Amino acid sequence: MQPPADAAGDVRMISSKELRGHASADDLWISISGDVYDVTAWLPRHPGGDVPLLTLAGQDATDAFAAYHPPSARPLLRRFFVGRLSDYTVSPASADYRRLLAQLSSAGLFERVGPTPKVQLVGMAVLFCAALYCVLACASAWAHLLAGGLIGFIWIQSGWMGHDSGHHRITGHGALDRVIQVLSGNCLTGLSIAWWKCNHNTHHIACNSLDHDPDLQHMPLFAVSAKLFSNMWSCFYKRTMAFDAASKLLISYQHWTFYPVMCIARINLLVQSALFVLFQRKVPQRMLEVAGVAAFWIWYPMLVSCLPNWWERVAFVLSSFTITGIQHVQFCLNHFSSEVYVGPPKGNDWFEKQTAGTLDILCPPWMDWFHGGLQFQIEHHLFPRLPRCHLRKVAPFVRDLCKKHGLTYSAASFWDANVLTWKTLRAAALQARSTAAGAAPKNLVWEAVNTHG
Repeated sequence: MQPPADAAGDVRMISSKELRGHASADDLWISISGDVYDVTAWLPRHPGGDVPLLTLAGQDATDAFAAYHPPSARPLLRRFFVGRLSDYTVSPASADYRRLLAQLSSAGLFERVGPTPKVQLVGMAVLFCAALYCVLACASAWAHLLAGGLIGFIWIQSGWMGHDSGHHRITGHGALDRVIQVLSGNCLTGLSIAWWKCNHNTHHIACNSLDHDPDLQHMPLFAVSAKLFSNMWSCFYKRTMAFDAASKLLISYQHWTFYPVMCIARINLLVQSALFVLFQRKVPQRMLEVAGVAAFWIWYPMLVSCLPNWWERVAFVLSSFTITGIQHVQFCLNHFSSEVYVGPPKGNDWFEKQTAGTLDILCPPWMDWFHGGLQFQIEHHLFPRLPRCHLRKVAPFVRDLCKKHGLTYSAASFWDANVLTWKTLRAAALQARSTAAGAAPKNLVWEAVNTHG
């Protein structure tokens, strides 16, 4: 690491051009509030993973740092100090954003979680007991089908719980939060919280970047932009997202297959989660993560096996997967129809990228439970540590800020958001059909028979 001062005792001045030259894993500098830090040694120990730091390497990361870290994290940066940017500037939008963030912090909103987590935990426990009762104590096939739906609904609530606890403390105690994460996430749903954090942190930092944001990388099933038809390299998955004959076939009809696929999308998450905890090079508390996921693969098949025949077992699984598919649709509504770009995010327009790449869902307060905080996705992306019980209060301030600076603030009803998503998928599907790359036979039956992979 470079010394913080030169021989004369003056602070070293560093240009943005020099800062951009330190943007690799073995030489990684970032700038926060005009100060430059060499965080190369911190990269493997960063609690949020190495991908966010690598994504913002060699540039200003002030807004992202402020959004994700409490003020108490600032003093920890001193040991990494290198110097100051000689040409540091702040855009008017970023200045107002940082001012609003400081006001929310001074008001103590980031520490006030409210009763939501407790109510959710109690509700999940009651519903789980009800599902067990329907399977073990009822002979009716309809009761068994209802049990599958209850399990799916519990998985949705677990998703909101994991999302909240992954962004901020829900109990005030880190160890207790970790226990709740593993029990309600890994054990109850089979989805690793470590896998989710890795994906989700990257999504927040590189919101709607086609080659950096994993939440937009669903080839060969879905593509939200024709830019993905160029065999783009995924910086997250470290592989080429091939637009071949199979991709062209599937994407050409994606606006019709979207909702059916969402009904079984849980399978993809279960597979990704298992692969992550088993084969990812660095997994925090790997054995705990593996044990939690293994617990799911014990209790869920055992519960299914208690049903009297195979058609009821299949119906139970499909019921649970279909109900939780509602949440998978919700995840897509917030971003699929919003503005996309290629390349890493730029630190000096982080605020603008978050607002342009996100869509809020309009709903009355009594429907907030249904959306789990995603109805204020713009506010959540700007203030990810803010408990969702405060998002509705903060929304007017964000709208005013966007209006002041001429920035996009998109919101639509749940129905209209679905329409926008469907239209986005349809537009990309029609473009895929006329794209020469990965050309496939025009006969649909022939295509289906000859699709490999």
